[in-house]
This record gives sequence, structure tokens and C-alpha cells, in this order.
Amino acid sequence: MQNTRTMKYMLLAALALPAAGILLPACHSSQAEDNKGAENGPTQVKAVSLERTQLENVLELPGEIKPYQFADLYAKFTSYVKTVNVDMGSQVSSGQVLMTLEAPEMNTQLLEAQSRLHNKEAVYQASRSTYDRMLKTSKIPGTISPNDLEIAFSKMSADSAELLSARSSLREIQELLGYLTIRAPFNGIITVRNVHPGAYVGPAGKGSDKPLLRLEEQNRLRLSIAVPETYTSSLQNTGVVHFTVRSLPGDTFTARVNRVAGSLDTRLRAEMLEMDINNTDKKLLPGMYAEVHIDLPGSHDTFVVPKGAVITTSEKVFVIKVVNNKATWVPVRKGNESNGKVEIFGNLADGDAIVTNGSDEIKDGQPVQVTKNE
Repeated sequence: MQNTRTMKYMLLAALALPAAGILLPACHSSQAEDNKGAENGPTQVKAVSLERTQLENVLELPGEIKPYQFADLYAKFTSYVKTVNVDMGSQVSSGQVLMTLEAPEMNTQLLEAQSRLHNKEAVYQASRSTYDRMLKTSKIPGTISPNDLEIAFSKMSADSAELLSARSSLREIQELLGYLTIRAPFNGIITVRNVHPGAYVGPAGKGSDKPLLRLEEQNRLRLSIAVPETYTSSLQNTGVVHFTVRSLPGDTFTARVNRVAGSLDTRLRAEMLEMDINNTDKKLLPGMYAEVHIDLPGSHDTFVVPKGAVITTSEKVFVIKVVNNKATWVPVRKGNESNGKVEIFGNLADGDAIVTNGSDEIKDGQPVQVTKNE
């Protein structure tokens, strides 16, 4: 009996030893991790003290250079090209004859209008003479009845109206014939010529899908740019812009803002700006693309931080503020960016310490220690 008890004690002791071996390493590992965390301490971070300042921003946008004014010249009505006095590249002045057209049917209509006018003039002269004689005779009592005199007056008035109508018809045809002579509406350069003598031409879409000539004014040019909605509020004090073109890499040009659209383009969600360019030296050409640089002064009442201080995740945009040596996530909205800095808007105040090397690995409420103020 005593031997049996001894055997049971020995068996229990053998089973207890492995369990104790398992517990001891586990306790040692937990204690090691605690010691390691104590050794590392708070996360080391760099921070900057917030202050309201002005962010100087240079906005770079593509622009298009256009002629100051241009005109696509078409025929007023269907006709044939008689003469062409200019060619592509010709410098012309306002009122200069560029081209003449001919329309034989218009000459026939002119002759008919002239004949009708002469006929109406003769009829009116006859009815007026008749009325004048009757009026003179009616002064002798009993010679002309008042009714006959009134009829003669009405006939003269009707003939006068028809004469005015004939004159108007003739003037209309003469004006139409004037359109057979194509003149320059302003000083400029012929940049397109699509026809030659003998060509059949007509109004746009009726016998001709291309203009006869294209005239452009190039002594002055327009520079057009589309400014994104984000920057439109900063354009109020913009007066001068600088731009370059690829064909003249060593030259920088200056232009003054002359026109602002005042509304956003519904397709681009941008506001159009136009600048006038003095191009008397003809160095620039319409159709060139320009790289435009616009100085945009920032607002004086905004906080500006390095771009690395703003953390963007799939859920939010925030900065990390240090409060009592702990990290605090503060949601913000970004403004303009320039030279590695960005405007931020949120629940912030002057003097707040903002982590400049933050990331989403620094959790909200985690102990931190500022190592250097920038």
C-alpha cells in the first residue's frame, strides 16, 4: 500500500515538471516585452509651431496664343470667283480689295430693277402733272369737282409709293452687288486662301464648306488660359503674368491681364483669363502654346506647414498635433501648395505644435516626444 502511494507521488511530480517549464518561458517573454517597451519610451517626432503667414504661390498653366481678331470671309450668295488679289501671307489694310466675284443673274436683276424704277418715275410724273393741272383749274368755280380732284390726288400718292418701292428694290440689288467685292475688314495678314479664279462659291454650308480667305490681326495677340476653380479667389490682385514658348526657349514674355470671364466654364470648371500681347516684332504666332507663370499671393490669415505634415488616408486628411506629449489627430482641409508647403484649415490655433514627420502609424493618443523644433 505504501509503495502504491509512493508511485502516485512520483507520477504527479513528473507531469508537473513540463508544465512548469512551459509557464516559465512564457512569463519571461512577457516580461522581456515590457522591459523593451520601457526602454524605447515615447515615439520621437519633429514638430513645428503654427503661425499665420502668407504662402507665396506660382501657378503654372498652359495657355494658347490667338490672333487679336480674325475673320473667315465667305461669299454673300452663290457666285463665281473673278479675281484674287492676295495670297497666303499677304499683309493687307482695312478696306483693301481682296477678291472680286461675279454673278450674271444679279446683273439681270439690276437691269430689271432699273427698268422698273424708270417706269415708276414716268407714271408718277404723269399722275403728279395731272393732279397739279386739276388743282390749278379747280380754283375756277364749277370747272373741277372735288371728287375728281381727290381721285387724282390718290392716284398721285399711290404712284409715289410705288416709285419709293422701286427705288428701294434697286438700292437692295446694288448693295448685294457690292458684296461681290470682298474687302478687308481690318488690318492683318491673310493666313488661309482656299479658292482660285473660276471657283464656284457660296455662303457657309451652301456651296462652300471652307472660307474663301482667313484674315488675322497679328500685331496684337490674345493669350488665353483656364484657371482651375481652386485658384480663382487668388486672381483678384493678379495684374501681370510671365510666359514662355517652346520655339523661343531663351525668351520670357510679359503680358497684363485685360479680361476675366467672371464665371466658370461648365465643362472645364475653370475661369478664363485673357491677356493682350504686343507683337509688332512678329516673334509670336497665333496657335502657339505657352507656359504661363502667375504669381498668386496667399492669404495672410492661414496656417502653412510642410507638405510632409499633412497625412492623407483613404478615410481622412489630418495633421498630428502634440498635446501634453501625446499625439492628437486633427482633421484638416488643404489649400494652395507651393515650394513644399501647403495651406491647412481646421480646428487649429497659433502656437500649436504640429508633427512634421508624421504618419498614420502614430496613433491618436500615442505618447510622443518632440526632439527638435523647426
